[in-house]
Amino acid sequence: MTKAILLVEDEDHDVLFMQLAMEEAGATNPLLVVRDGREALAYLNAEDKFANRTDFPLPDLVLLDLRLPRVPGLQVLKWIREQAGFMKLPVIICSSSAQDSDVDTAYRLGANGYLVKPSHMADRVALVRLIKKYWLDMDRPPPNCKEWISANVPALTVHRDVS
Repeated sequence: MTKAILLVEDEDHDVLFMQLAMEEAGATNPLLVVRDGREALAYLNAEDKFANRTDFPLPDLVLLDLRLPRVPGLQVLKWIREQAGFMKLPVIICSSSAQDSDVDTAYRLGANGYLVKPSHMADRVALVRLIKKYWLDMDRPPPNCKEWISANVPALTVHRDVS
């Protein structure tokens, strides 16, 4: 079965760019889109309009923006990691922010990766190819995978340890 992706993104243009990048990268996985943090929590809890798991299946991967209305992305990530059933659900932050505090907090809360949204489409396609390769075709990147590590913004604490 094809792995489903939950994209938590409030900006229409970023949703469109992700859809186009997935198509260009050959990622045919279902892309389930919610527009804010509260919708993400409702989706994952199968509440309200998301109650039917046939129509709204549990995702195999979450791509999570940080700057969301109603419930911020870091609170969504924290909630996901507090739920026993979602502790192993891969969550990759896809944000326009590369601020050290955002990156460090995301990793501390259990993000599996932190990607800064590229401004050029070719770079977005390249990132989607990496996501597809390591999180959809495989279960996760191998330990110390240089290709995946180089695409991610390192956490501040990791950066200090390396220096």
